[in-house]
Amino acid sequence: MEHLAAEVPDPVNLDVGINGGRVERKPRLNPIRVSLVGFLVLAMASWGYILANGDSGFGDLFKLETWKGAASFLGELAGKGKAGTPAFLQLGEWGKAGKLAYETLAMSVLAMGIAGAGVLITFLPAARNVAMGDLAASRSPLWKGLYFVVRGFFIFTRGIPELIMAMIVIFAFSPGILPGAIALGLHNYGILGKLSAEVVENLDPRPARALRTSGAGAFQVLAYGILPQALPQFLTYLLYRWEVVIRTTIVVGLVSAGGLGREFRLDMSFFRYTDVALLLIWYLILVMFVDLASMYLRRLAR
Repeated sequence: MEHLAAEVPDPVNLDVGINGGRVERKPRLNPIRVSLVGFLVLAMASWGYILANGDSGFGDLFKLETWKGAASFLGELAGKGKAGTPAFLQLGEWGKAGKLAYETLAMSVLAMGIAGAGVLITFLPAARNVAMGDLAASRSPLWKGLYFVVRGFFIFTRGIPELIMAMIVIFAFSPGILPGAIALGLHNYGILGKLSAEVVENLDPRPARALRTSGAGAFQVLAYGILPQALPQFLTYLLYRWEVVIRTTIVVGLVSAGGLGREFRLDMSFFRYTDVALLLIWYLILVMFVDLASMYLRRLAR
């Protein structure tokens, strides 16, 4: 019995083949191992290209002049060698930068409001099991067509970076926080929509089936069988994306979308480095505030 058990192959890790009455063990391809090897090969090829290319600038990291320049820039941010009081030591400048920080925060909240409202309306038709699966409200081809249209719009909006989106939107609106919020909202609409639709596709279908078996209509199945399961995860994703958006607002602001980003670009252009340092301080305060607020709200959502 022990001899027979030793020859029984592991069905999880091996393919079994019989050759002349002898059991042959063929190891299966491990996707994780293949992915790791592929990553290492690509990483080595990338570093090889950087080291071999003389124009990559990699050698500048080991030059003393590079680090002297970095130290000089940090000294200018701290106000070293500048006449007058640095901006971050002036109470009035803190108030002005605080208004810009408020605009940046408002831009991020408005952006997530746009994205969240759009996703709430469209993420159910974008789920395959709702559009054409066992939870479909109708077998009409219209639902299938709507699925591909909404999914395609998700791909389109998340495929355009926020900065490019803001440059496009700025042509239709005057500079301010609104075009920045619209650009961020459209980009995150595609990301949130895809994530939320996949949440619905992976839900437990038994509550919805039980409702349908008991005679509930399509709207009741969606309202009582699907949404209660999907909404907590949707809110979690929404808050996670808010943490990302608050970090992106300063980049979007570089194209005159308002807030800290626009002032950051102007101060850098006029070499007002202590003002730049003050804006960076406010930016870090915003990031920490949003992270803490998001963490608290996620706990409530659970």
